[in-house]
Amino acid sequence: QVQLQESRGGSVQSGGSLRLSCAVSGYTYNLYCLGWFRQAPGKQREGVAAVNNDGTTRYTDSAKGRFTISHDNAKNTLYLQMNNLKPEDTAMYYCAADRSSGAFCYPGSSMYYWGEGTQVTVSS
Repeated sequence: QVQLQESRGGSVQSGGSLRLSCAVSGYTYNLYCLGWFRQAPGKQREGVAAVNNDGTTRYTDSAKGRFTISHDNAKNTLYLQMNNLKPEDTAMYYCAADRSSGAFCYPGSSMYYWGEGTQVTVSS
């Protein structure tokens, strides 16, 4: 089994920054794809960013240029650095993992393992 645990999110003003982290534990062998998703109230969950085992990162258009996904292999921790946050970034953020790789790892791709989520609130 694989466990994912997000750090506490937070509340910031528009233009501010937050860094989310996600501790990955358990049977992490062959976990090739890691990603961040979010779900705003009344909306469907959407992908934000993904990183695969060769370090390739992919972002949605809304995240590109503002968010950075990274993975520390030594700490087995996934990060999402979010800069220039906007009120529309307010959502519950989830980290997720899967054993898919390569072209099958992208923002919003199917993931098998999920964290419980952490709230990010951006005020104007």
